[in-house]
Amino acid sequence: MFKNKYLQTILALLLSALTPLPAHAAQFSFAAIGDTPYILPGDFERFGRLIERINSTRAALTIHVGDIKPGNSRCSDEHFAKISDMFATFSAPLIYTPGDNEWTDCHRADNGGFDPIERLAKLREMFFADPAQSLGRKKITLEHQGSDSRFAAYIENRRWERDNVLFATLHIIGSNNNLQRDQTAVNEYIARNAANLAWMAATFEAARERNAKAVVLAFQADPRWEFDGRDDQRAGFVDTLTALRQHAHAFDKPVLVIHGDRHRFVIDKPLYHGRQLIYNVTRVMVFGDTEVQGVMINVDTDDPEIFSFKTLSVPENIPAPNPKL
Repeated sequence: MFKNKYLQTILALLLSALTPLPAHAAQFSFAAIGDTPYILPGDFERFGRLIERINSTRAALTIHVGDIKPGNSRCSDEHFAKISDMFATFSAPLIYTPGDNEWTDCHRADNGGFDPIERLAKLREMFFADPAQSLGRKKITLEHQGSDSRFAAYIENRRWERDNVLFATLHIIGSNNNLQRDQTAVNEYIARNAANLAWMAATFEAARERNAKAVVLAFQADPRWEFDGRDDQRAGFVDTLTALRQHAHAFDKPVLVIHGDRHRFVIDKPLYHGRQLIYNVTRVMVFGDTEVQGVMINVDTDDPEIFSFKTLSVPENIPAPNPKL
């Protein structure tokens, strides 16, 4: 009798050792910011305080969705160098994707009358010298679209994975995604738009192959979700939203879109197919301009919604109340 119980115990222990343990949910947080620094020169100090606030958290990384200057200041090498130095003070990895203010709109007289294509080349040189590495003190390795010879120029489009959540940046910008002004701008838009669509498709394909729990897409522009069905008012973003609608519907798991551009903090579900809400797409529009604040995004892969949100506030950066209100 004792012998049988002893053997049963040994057998139970062996079976327990051979049975795989249930997977534990992954939990981490990351910060999202954009459209900052904006009010110069005072925002250098405010942006510095925001960096300190992010560094004081346990954020795994930070995503900056572009517009590292206002739309009416010089697109100078000196400003780019100042921002590069500030980016280097993030303690965790920083991933940056360009906005329109730092290159597309640089032809304007109050921006210095620069050639936008030359400014884009300078951005790539200064901020993407090693496209396979993030910015910040602690680096992470990134995939980048430039490794594909068909899209060699687009080193700023990057992708990475953390705890079965797939992240990607797309170079989609304000000012109608550069579908504007002259044939040079239009030609630039056509080529970059093709690259962005290919990168989005490849990202969702990778997510399916890896059985990712969720996808995060980050870019600068507000694609004018509210003009759905009125493509003449958002021509530069029609292809982006059409592709996002198709890929998100097929993926059928949480998709988070992070962008800036309009300087308003918004969390909503903005994507529709006709009158039908595409429920698995959530949008976060980050703070910006006078609101030098951040958003903390919490990830819990055991939660069907995956993402939850809270503001990452710097009290000293809150503008004084307007006495006329």
